[in-house]
Amino acid sequence: MDKFTQHAGIAAPILRNNIDTDTIIPSREMKTVSKTGLADGLFAPWRYVDANARTPDPTFILNQAGFENASIILAGDNFGCGSSREHAVWALKEYGFKCIIAEGFGSIFFRNCVRNGILPMVLEKQNIAELAEFAEAEPQKNIIEIDLEQQLVGAGNIRVRFKSDESDREMLLNGLDPIDVTLKLSEDIAAFQQRDQMHRPWLY
Repeated sequence: MDKFTQHAGIAAPILRNNIDTDTIIPSREMKTVSKTGLADGLFAPWRYVDANARTPDPTFILNQAGFENASIILAGDNFGCGSSREHAVWALKEYGFKCIIAEGFGSIFFRNCVRNGILPMVLEKQNIAELAEFAEAEPQKNIIEIDLEQQLVGAGNIRVRFKSDESDREMLLNGLDPIDVTLKLSEDIAAFQQRDQMHRPWLY
């Protein structure tokens, strides 16, 4: 998994509450069991006038000039609610999103973000509104900068501190998935297995 330390990118404001995983990637778009081939179906209900013909809806933010290469989403509360499908995070990652900044997240979606190298960041509504106003003025020029080490968001004259769980921060900074975290304890695991084998040899 790629490390997330710092990132500077275009931010796309999608300032709605309760954006669920079926909107992020509808079930009809999940035609693969792998982590690839999903980006084209990302936000399909909003991104296309006709999803079958892939006719872009010009009113949707990602189809508007300046936002085509957005790598940050600014959203409302409860982003990623609904079903637990990890495909939603895979689609966002394949599209190129590195960070989702929202007032709150669906709990399973939040965990899936961290485990796939996307930073889910919780900020106050007013802070998000200020970032959105800044980004919308000149999306290509008004880049948002994120520093996970310092836990700081910068945008022009805006500076906002954010909090992150220490274990989540470690996983993202070091590019670790849950298996990698477990393997860091491989010596302890091996020692336990040796002790356990002595006490309960019939299990082995």
